Amino acid sequence: MSNLFSSLELGPYPLPNRIVMAPMTRCRADVETVPTPIMIEYYRQRSSAGLIITEATQVSRQGIGYPNTPGIHDGRQVEGWKPITGAVHEAGGRIFLQLWHCGRISHSLFQDDGTLPVAPSAVAPAGEHLTPAGMKPFETPRALEIDEIAGVVEDYRRGAQSALEAGFDGVEIHGANGYLPDQFLRDGSNHRTDAYGGAVENRARFLLEVTQAAVDVWGPERVGVRLSPSGTFNDMRDSDPLATFGYAISALDKLGIVYLHLVEGTEADERHGGSIVLTSEFRPLFERALIVNSGYDLARGNAVIGAGEADLVSFAQLFLANPDLPARLAANGPFNEPDFETFYGGGEKGYSDYPALAET
Repeated sequence: MSNLFSSLELGPYPLPNRIVMAPMTRCRADVETVPTPIMIEYYRQRSSAGLIITEATQVSRQGIGYPNTPGIHDGRQVEGWKPITGAVHEAGGRIFLQLWHCGRISHSLFQDDGTLPVAPSAVAPAGEHLTPAGMKPFETPRALEIDEIAGVVEDYRRGAQSALEAGFDGVEIHGANGYLPDQFLRDGSNHRTDAYGGAVENRARFLLEVTQAAVDVWGPERVGVRLSPSGTFNDMRDSDPLATFGYAISALDKLGIVYLHLVEGTEADERHGGSIVLTSEFRPLFERALIVNSGYDLARGNAVIGAGEADLVSFAQLFLANPDLPARLAANGPFNEPDFETFYGGGEKGYSDYPALAET
């Protein structure tokens, strides 16, 4: 019976284990969104993962939504990522880049000439947002004109091409957590009446087009997609998540992508009005590898893989604080405690200075 430590063929890549480093925003790029040298060691330290998925990385300046997050839309960024992918490969690891556009989860302070952020519809999310000038209320975004959408899809294609040039092993489309593809997909944020709104077939169109753009560059065997069917983060809602995401996942399966990465619902999502849809509802709809994510530990990870309910498990905070997480899981601990105050922004403290098991 398979478990977290079983090997797996993921497209062209033989993985030594099924322990995935989840994408985690850390805000350690420079002010020009170029990866910094401290990111080299951070990712190299975690190369024992079966697969590393990088922090969300914006495909255009329009897609920026947080301070000091890296991009993949100009040559400086490509050059900044190259020593990171090189260090991971030298250490024997595999690394996919997560392609990102924040859509309405942005602010005019991030945008060129102070323009409004874009979205499928002019629907503002509730709450506040961290900007270069501190916390600010979310703005009402500008709805993308239908003739602009192809340009945004092209930004994803260019980002996928730049990721190839930077030495990555593949890409993941960030379609989760209330960012642009998720905004198009769900009817709580998409009120369009054109070819990108209304029926689920239309609302899923943008997600499928950006995924196809990545597939055109990489081939389906090196493209994954992340979704959060039950998630309420960034004020997301859908009237029928089972039908919405069931359609999207079936359509992604037809594209032949190598994996589906599901962020599972939590009690926090329920408290915020979310409808929890179990992963078991979606498992029959996708033929290839399924990655699950939601506070897993050793026992739950082994159980979900052993039962055939998932093929891999991604870990966030555990990997953040434990650079050699596969070794620590194999030993059943001990585990470093994460330093919450250093999650976002700063330098090496709380980033690349967590000790490995051998050092403790």
